Amino acid sequence: MAEVNSTLLIEVALDLANSIGNEDRFDRLLTSIRKAINCDAVALLALNDGLLTPLAIQGLSPDTLGRRFHTRDHPRLAEICQAMRPLRFAADSPHPDPYDGLLLAQPGDLPVHACMGLPLYSDAQLIGVVTLDSLTPNVFDTIPERTLEVIAAMSAASLKTAMQLNRLELSAKRSQDLLQELTREALTREGGGGELIGQSPAMLALKSDINLVANSDYTVLIEGETGVGKELVARKLHQLSHRSSQPLVHLNCASLPETLAESELFGHSKGAFTGAERERAGKFQLANGGTLFLDEVGELPLAIQSKLLRALQSGEIQPVGRDQVERVNVRVVAATNRDLKQEVERGNFRADLYHRLSVYPIAVPPLRERDGDVLLLAGYFLELTARKLGLRQLKLAKASELALLNYQWPGNVRELEHMISRAALKAKAQQGADDPAILALLPAHFDLAEGAKPETNRAAKTNVQAIDISGASLKESTEQFQRAQIIQALSASAGNWTVAAKTLDLDRANLTRLAKRLGIKLEKRLATDN
Repeated sequence: MAEVNSTLLIEVALDLANSIGNEDRFDRLLTSIRKAINCDAVALLALNDGLLTPLAIQGLSPDTLGRRFHTRDHPRLAEICQAMRPLRFAADSPHPDPYDGLLLAQPGDLPVHACMGLPLYSDAQLIGVVTLDSLTPNVFDTIPERTLEVIAAMSAASLKTAMQLNRLELSAKRSQDLLQELTREALTREGGGGELIGQSPAMLALKSDINLVANSDYTVLIEGETGVGKELVARKLHQLSHRSSQPLVHLNCASLPETLAESELFGHSKGAFTGAERERAGKFQLANGGTLFLDEVGELPLAIQSKLLRALQSGEIQPVGRDQVERVNVRVVAATNRDLKQEVERGNFRADLYHRLSVYPIAVPPLRERDGDVLLLAGYFLELTARKLGLRQLKLAKASELALLNYQWPGNVRELEHMISRAALKAKAQQGADDPAILALLPAHFDLAEGAKPETNRAAKTNVQAIDISGASLKESTEQFQRAQIIQALSASAGNWTVAAKTLDLDRANLTRLAKRLGIKLEKRLATDN
């Protein structure tokens, strides 16, 4: 599309700036861009410290939203970030496209043929990029520069508005030298330092709870199954609090020998016990002014629980071997995979300590209750694994997407991470020297048979029957295929029509009209739409 109405785009930009939700704002932005420029895929990404995070996508596989692109690993994205103007890549560019194999319109795993990037600047500072891709070579060559400048300005304005509304600007944090080792895992772990990836209703509710309590000094008890991401929640609570410039100190209570637990928590003086050759600060002292994260707090011995209770009640600690008490200003965040109410009833945990810890309880949902989030998380781990294994591109085959969506995930997010790592190793080992650079993970690479959801297994059998097209006309076969795809997408998204529409790369209104025409019952399914 060589020409575009710039005035119309500017009006759309103003409308975007006034829209309520960021997801809606960004989706409408990309829709406007695709109306102005003929492309197969478009994405809006925010930049933070060399990491590009997708905020909205169209025409790309759903897992793309969960991927995180380090510019050091993606030469094309690095070039876009270094450019001051819209950048078109030559069809014979030696640099791989970060979306190779991820375009929904892509037949097989053919590479992207046309790629263009728009760097987004606000007050002379790069805040993000828009990427456009097409399977048609040279399709972007004739687009006027003025058109691209207007689109870039519109995109930057929308992104800046969202950043201001949600306070997404992140200031660099530096820990004190003494605490660098203690806070390394908590503050600098690869992957964004504590990003909570997910757009399901359960995750939105969790993020709302975090935002509500983070800036208070309330003690928080994080509850959830093993592998759901309780430590991530603790890091996010600290990052969003007024204590964020102070240390976050982590202590795994399950690894504490009872004889050393008191010393680890409160410190000790020289000669306090055999082997105490020098004075040592405890975790409460190291966390003074900041946050102390007590992981697996349900494993604390009863004898130590009473002393922890005193510290929480009075803000005073007494190091082992010292007569004087010491005042500390510490916010405590605790986590457990146990049901502490039951532990109290069984006499394994003090009731008064439980109530002191659970001033504000936060429940982290298991992965099986996070509709659709599994593909976003899979995208994140796929990108991370590809970089670790030195692979150009790692993706999920369509059948694998459905298999992951149909699995119960007893080990939650941690199980997903490890499963993708194993599957990638298996796929790489089976890859020949002449195989394509885009490596697709097939269901055979995963071990999912034992954990499939019974209801989704039934849905899968129904879909197989639905696309049995022997003896059917072309029209009937097409409609059967469409019906099966829609039912499959709705089953995978737990009946959420908005998520299903995104999975199928359709407008929601068009999807519901098509479903109605194909005779798919709307009333019952719409009742579960969030």
